Amino acid sequence: MIPFLSYLVIFIAAFYIVRYVAARTAIQDYTSLKTVTFGDESAVRSNRAASVISIVTIFVLWGAFTGSSLLPKFMHAPGPFVGDTSFTYTAEIEDGSQDDATVFIRVHRVDDEVSDIEITPGDGFAKDDNLTVAAWRSKLIRVDKNDEITKSDGAKVVAIDGTAVAPGDTVEVAGGRVTLSDKGTPNFVPAKGLQMEPIWLPSPEAVVTRTFNIAQEGFQGFTLWEHLGISLYRVIVGFFIGALVGIPLGYAMGLSDWFRGWFDPIVEFMRPVPPLALIPLVIIWAGIGETGKIILLFLAALWIMAIAARAGVSGVNISKVHAAYSLGASKAQIMRHVIVPNSLPEIFTGARVAMGVCWGTVVAAELVAAEKGAGKMIVAASKFQNTDIVIMGIILIGIIGFGIDVLMRWAERVLVPWKGKG
Repeated sequence: MIPFLSYLVIFIAAFYIVRYVAARTAIQDYTSLKTVTFGDESAVRSNRAASVISIVTIFVLWGAFTGSSLLPKFMHAPGPFVGDTSFTYTAEIEDGSQDDATVFIRVHRVDDEVSDIEITPGDGFAKDDNLTVAAWRSKLIRVDKNDEITKSDGAKVVAIDGTAVAPGDTVEVAGGRVTLSDKGTPNFVPAKGLQMEPIWLPSPEAVVTRTFNIAQEGFQGFTLWEHLGISLYRVIVGFFIGALVGIPLGYAMGLSDWFRGWFDPIVEFMRPVPPLALIPLVIIWAGIGETGKIILLFLAALWIMAIAARAGVSGVNISKVHAAYSLGASKAQIMRHVIVPNSLPEIFTGARVAMGVCWGTVVAAELVAAEKGAGKMIVAASKFQNTDIVIMGIILIGIIGFGIDVLMRWAERVLVPWKGKG
C-alpha cells in the first residue's frame, strides 16, 4: 500500500512539474495556437518525459523498498532492525514469588554468520538468556531452559518490561515485539520496517547480477537464450499458422453471408474462451511436446485474426466500392485495390493483440508442461524460491513482448502508411 501511495504522489507531482516546465518553455508560434478537438485519440502522443519519469520512478521505488545499494541511503525506506537489543521478563512461581531476568538478543542479516551474546546467568531462580535471530524472522525463547524453577514446576511469565501479560498478549520492546504464546512461551519478532525481505523481493542489482550469471552459466540445463528463443519460436510459428488460417476465414465471413452464417457461431463461441482453458484438452490430444504448444498458440491467434479480418472487410466504406465499380473494376480488382488495403489496418491491430495473447499463452503453457522456455524457467525457479530468477524472467518476458509490439507497430507504419488518412 505504501509503495502505491508513493507512486501516486510522485505521479501527481511529476504531472504538474512537467506541465509547468512545458508551459514556460513552449515556443509561441502559429502552430502552437492550433486547436485540437478534445477526445481526438489521433492527436494524443506519448509524453516522453512522462514515460522516462514513470520508468525511473518504478525502479527508484523498487530500490527504496529493497535497500538497494544503487540508491543513497537517505532514499531507502526504513529497513528491518539489525543489531543488539534486550527485554526483561518477570517470572512467577506457585507461591507468588517473582523474579526478573533479561533476554539479550542479537538480530542479524539472513546471510550473515554471527555469534551469540555472552551472558552471565545472574542470581535468583530466573536466569538471563541470549538469543540470535535473523531479520524478518521470529523465534520462540525457552526462557526457563536454564532457570532453577521451570514451567513444569509451575513457573510462568507474567510481565514483559514491566507490562503484565497473559498468553496471546503482545508487548512492544526495543527492536521488535514479544508475544506470549498460548503455552506461555515468549516469541520475539524483530521490527521489520518497510523494506521487503530479499526472498520476497530482491534488489534491482541482485536481479541484474543473477541475469548475467544465468546468461553465462545457464539454468536447468539450458542457456538463457535457449529458454527465451524456444518461447519466441513457438509464438511465431503458432501465430503464423493462426494468421494463415484466420485471415482468409475472416475475409470469407466478411464477404459471404453463407460463410458468415456457417462460421460465425463457432468463432463467437470460441472467442471468449481463454486459451489457458484449452491446455488440458490440448495435452490430452497432442501431449506435452512441441505439437501441443503450437496447436494451443494456433487456437489463441486464430479467432482474433478471423474477427480482425472480418471487421476490416465490414468496415470498408461502401462508397469506395461503388466508386470502383463505376470505374469498371472487376471483383478481383475491388478485392485487391479496395477491400484488402482498407482492411489491413484492422488486421494489423488484430495481429498486435494476437501476438500479445500468444506470448502470454506460451508462458502459461510452459508453466504446465515444458522442458525449456521462459515459463519453465520461472516455475522451476519458484520451486526453489529463487525470486531473483522469477523477476528476471518476468522482466525479460515483458521486454520481449514490448519489443514485438514495437516491431509490429513499425511494420504497420511501413506497410499501411494510409491508416487514419481516409
